[in-house]
Amino acid sequence: MTEQELDVLFTRLLPKFDAWLSAHKPWKQNMTLPSTETYRVDPSSAFMRYSTCSSRDFFHPEFQRISALIDVPLNFHRKYWEWVFIIHHAIRTGSVGEGTRGLVFGVGQEALPAVFAQMGCFITATDAPFQIALDTGWSKSNQFATALATLPNGPMDRAAFERQVEWRECDMNNIDPSLQGYDFCWSSCCLEHLGTLKAGADFIINSVLNTLKVGGVAIHTTEFNVSSNTDTLESGSTVIYRRRDLEALVAEIRAMGHEVDDFVIAPDNLVIDNYVDTPPFSQFPHLKLRIENYVSTSAGLIIRRMK
Repeated sequence: MTEQELDVLFTRLLPKFDAWLSAHKPWKQNMTLPSTETYRVDPSSAFMRYSTCSSRDFFHPEFQRISALIDVPLNFHRKYWEWVFIIHHAIRTGSVGEGTRGLVFGVGQEALPAVFAQMGCFITATDAPFQIALDTGWSKSNQFATALATLPNGPMDRAAFERQVEWRECDMNNIDPSLQGYDFCWSSCCLEHLGTLKAGADFIINSVLNTLKVGGVAIHTTEFNVSSNTDTLESGSTVIYRRRDLEALVAEIRAMGHEVDDFVIAPDNLVIDNYVDTPPFSQFPHLKLRIENYVSTSAGLIIRRMK
């Protein structure tokens, strides 16, 4: 088929494709999302009780307070949930404070280093070596950082930010042994891109054993399969962890003598929790999404090194 024939075919099929998209998301165009102001919950109620992304968390005043720290709108997006999850549990576990040291993997262009720096922490921000990012196509996304200059400093003075945040390359499959002695470490939905379920699990264990001081805390979020506990994507550019995978990992880390918060799946009892965003993703709401044949959301683990 010639290039001209391809152009004609594309022109003829494009309207049909647009019609198909409209037919598969007809209600989304007129959807009214619940107001986090109207449905705000009691400030004294438990916050972030669950390990998986839930719309309930967005209605809590604490979610709104932390969202303001990272300067993101109160939209129902799982990435915002991940960032709030990490900040909340870092504070809750006593990991952050004046002079503490934090390490982030796969930082992209996150605002979290600036948030923790404002709290007095010294942060090492890492992302994949450029060749790895280039080979995987990650360098073309705005979720990849090439140097400290790409990281936002938030309300901090830029010079002050750069005194407290340093930049390093880091292959998450082969963590540099010089990255050690940290009070806390974290990653936000990047360990599922390491090639296999095992590679991601090994990274979590290595982040605890190799980078944290005794008493240090690791907080990691990743893809969680809500549609199956049997079948999943086990290898490739993106893998999706099942309940059984994460429960087995929790048991393995506990058997090593370390503390892990219970993995508790949110009940997801609001209608918005059942909406699944499909390609091309519309972003809001985006608490769950379809990846190939599976429905996925975000889940987090909190681990404390004990020896």
